[in-house]
Amino acid sequence: MSYKFLEHATDAFIEVHARDIKEAFSVAADATINLTLDQDKVEEKQTKEFSAQGKDLRYLLFSWLEEINFVLITEGFAIRRIEFDIDRNTAYHISARAVGEQLDFKKHTFKIEIKAPTFHEMEIKHDDGVYMRFLLDL
Repeated sequence: MSYKFLEHATDAFIEVHARDIKEAFSVAADATINLTLDQDKVEEKQTKEFSAQGKDLRYLLFSWLEEINFVLITEGFAIRRIEFDIDRNTAYHISARAVGEQLDFKKHTFKIEIKAPTFHEMEIKHDDGVYMRFLLDL
């Protein structure tokens, strides 16, 4: 499981490789968090519940990235790790719990603010493992 930043003039363009969908969503979360702050400096002091949903995996990824950004920026909660489950009935749903602490710009080395995820250039393939790429508007 890994992620890397691809060349892009103005936004963060991220590519993810993982064994399965859950791992891919976990790696996408880590990439998003580490783009914003230094995740290794976050202590596990509190938890925050959140969820994401989508009619397909692309919409689920968009919602997932949007919710992580909301917890980080709007709620000011620095995330060390996320525990979550993905369910699928008529649509996809993620129930998640972020573990971390209140955001401290100096302690957590705040790097950049993400405005929003986008559907532009978003791609998810899952054959032998999972390949995912997405843009975050900075």
